Amino acid sequence: VSLEAEILQPAQMEQLYSAPAADAVVQQLLPGPEPPNPKTCSPREYLECYVFPVLLPGLAELLHQAEKEKCFERKRTKFIACDFLTEWLYNKNPKRKDESFTEFFSIPFVSDWLKDHPRPPIPLSLLLSEEEASLIIQSFWRGYRVRCDSEIQELRQWQKQLREERNIMKRVKEFWANQEAK
Repeated sequence: VSLEAEILQPAQMEQLYSAPAADAVVQQLLPGPEPPNPKTCSPREYLECYVFPVLLPGLAELLHQAEKEKCFERKRTKFIACDFLTEWLYNKNPKRKDESFTEFFSIPFVSDWLKDHPRPPIPLSLLLSEEEASLIIQSFWRGYRVRCDSEIQELRQWQKQLREERNIMKRVKEFWANQEAK
């Protein structure tokens, strides 16, 4: 029997895993009118009363978001689970009840951490949607096929010879030198 199943009743578990009800679960899971003292209670009581009511709905929301981001279908995605969970927990903190939603990079302790420990940029392959990536690949392939055409090859050779004969690079340099001298 899992710890989660041992702690939560089946009805509570079903409610926990439905994303829209995640907020309501936090209030319903607290046993009785008064939670135990966090400094004197057992580790199990502390987990049941203070950690799981907040963390489990966050993990459920994390799984829903990971499914939307197709993390279970691909090896690599731009979705960073720790970032999502940090943002979710920060925004669901009862101490921030009346404050507006804060994005991950705007959270004060996150921005302080990233000043000292900058992240490498996310590769373009992870930022593009499937449609954008397919358009780039298709346009590259069409360009390659066109450049392989014998008539295009002949035209490119002619342009190369023309540049060499007329020494266009030299003329361009002279032109810019004259422009800068003025």
